[in-house]
Amino acid sequence: MFESDRHFSHLSTLERELAFRTEMGLYYSYFKTMIEAPSVGDGINSIMYDNVTEYPSTINTLKRFNLYPEVLLGVAYRSFMSVMRVLDLPTTVCYRVNREHGKAPILSCEGLGEPSYFYIEAVFLLNGINMMVFFLFGSYLSGSVFGGLLTVMSFFYNHGECTRVQWTPPLRESFAYPFSILQLFLVSYLLRVSKPSYKYSILLAFFTVCFMLPWQFAQFALVTQTLAVFATYMLGFISSRRLKVILVGQGLGLLVSCGLLFGNAMLLTSFFSSCLVTITVSRSCRIYTVLLEIPLHWLPHRLLIWVKQISFKSNYYICLAFLQQVMQCVLLLLGTLGIKHLSSRLLNMADDAHIGDILRSKFTNFKNFHTQLYTCAAEFDFMERETPYRVTKTLLAPCSAVVMTVVVFKLVYHVFQQLAFLLMALMIMRLKLFWTPHLCLLTSLLASREFFGWLGDRKRHFAFVVILIGVMSVQGLHNLRHQRSIIGEFSNYPLEDLVNWINEKTPRDAVFAGPMPTMASIKLSTLRPIVNHPHYEDAQLRERTHKIYTMYSRKPEKEVWQHLQDLHVEYAILEQSWCNRRSRPGCGMAEIWDLEDSVNQSLIPVCARLQREPGPYFKRVFRNRDYDILKVLPLDEVKKP
Repeated sequence: MFESDRHFSHLSTLERELAFRTEMGLYYSYFKTMIEAPSVGDGINSIMYDNVTEYPSTINTLKRFNLYPEVLLGVAYRSFMSVMRVLDLPTTVCYRVNREHGKAPILSCEGLGEPSYFYIEAVFLLNGINMMVFFLFGSYLSGSVFGGLLTVMSFFYNHGECTRVQWTPPLRESFAYPFSILQLFLVSYLLRVSKPSYKYSILLAFFTVCFMLPWQFAQFALVTQTLAVFATYMLGFISSRRLKVILVGQGLGLLVSCGLLFGNAMLLTSFFSSCLVTITVSRSCRIYTVLLEIPLHWLPHRLLIWVKQISFKSNYYICLAFLQQVMQCVLLLLGTLGIKHLSSRLLNMADDAHIGDILRSKFTNFKNFHTQLYTCAAEFDFMERETPYRVTKTLLAPCSAVVMTVVVFKLVYHVFQQLAFLLMALMIMRLKLFWTPHLCLLTSLLASREFFGWLGDRKRHFAFVVILIGVMSVQGLHNLRHQRSIIGEFSNYPLEDLVNWINEKTPRDAVFAGPMPTMASIKLSTLRPIVNHPHYEDAQLRERTHKIYTMYSRKPEKEVWQHLQDLHVEYAILEQSWCNRRSRPGCGMAEIWDLEDSVNQSLIPVCARLQREPGPYFKRVFRNRDYDILKVLPLDEVKKP
């Protein structure tokens, strides 16, 4: 059993559910919907016509939240339980657990019959298979099984930098990333195979669909792949047909994904789709061929005439090739941005507008409420300074640097891809899950006779690899021991008391609003309608959360009450930590609000005022050390101040 899974063995079903906080609990709740529905069809219908997640709106959560993994796992769980019932085999082991702090004993069950266990083990199985793919990928790149061994060992020695699956199993990346590696593996194969055919396009489309369906951010990794392949083509390292086979596979995968996600506008207007269209048109126009046929003196622009004058005649075509590449890059940039802007305007698509704002905030002084909510979270901040140091101590970074220096003109695509992944990781720490594993793949090339045969004969080369693994193991084994030593038992009694009170004291149709992570737990464990949730990639949802979070601003109580009334909220949850926390200067909730509410900067945050005296617009109905539940009074019950 995985170490990160052990702490679940002493938890009740409720405690396991509460352990899935933020987006995790939201996604897991739909798996519960699938397995608790009378039939698979009813479960899918409940997911596609959901009026609980964004009350009172009815939304297609299968489309919005990329829930195909939960649908497939729900079907698998139901099938597994049906078979086990027919065979009359046990699926769980249950026992009584006594708890501290005066809490009543609980009945705790473990085994694949327990939904949370089934869900987590499926995620870990998928990522375990991913290690097999890494081994095969490394062996293929290097032409040696020692390359595969180097890849896998590098991954485990840098496990904390390569993946978050042990801490966040239900997140979309846990389901999508293994297919990203398969997709990358196939692209690498297509760049080497002697005669690429369109049958590979179909396989590439399949892996692209498997990558895109679970994760809305897959498009950003795929656009870097498209650009890296196109750059390799521009430099003349691959043929036009090879490029076309890859573009057809990516384009087909994009179209199928859009269809399965019910015409998801975020994909249709993505940079990935815009880039594909631009490159396809550019290639079809055969700009290179046309330009090579134009004598330089026919071009009237003075800059080109100047280039001709300073160039030797023997360098005529070199200058043309350089100008063509510059023109191609400019056309690619303008075309991608232009098509992206035009398609977004035509489809009235603003769901991904915050991504541009986040990038803008990282390189300028621009800040607003939404960008601060993202960038104040460590996973969306710049890469932490310790990461390069940690991957250097295991020799991962130095080894990869040596490899990139040696193979730069032979594996151009992987160099471009690695640089793109590095840029992504530097800007958004969460995306280092693409960069660090790719470093592990590049390290496999140290075992390649083709690239490092100059180290000596096979025996000497083998000895070099063994010594390298031994040196890497000094820090790598220490990292592994540290990872395996992190064993704990989840408990959050204040949240558990909150959930129990809601289940016992409120009607099934009571509507709740509050901090996004807490709302995921409320939906998962109480099934009460909620107004906001942690999935922030929707413009209307961001506006809802903006209104609800006035509870942590300095605005008047009446304005907060009015916003909650407009959203049909009956109970508002105040979390004390949200009122007081400040991860760094400028990241307290009141400070974030001060960016756009300078009028009230001198006032005490409304959450602090409501904790002391909730009237006249609210009534406190529950309180413990971490949470307050305030009933939002209807207008006829509001007492005039």
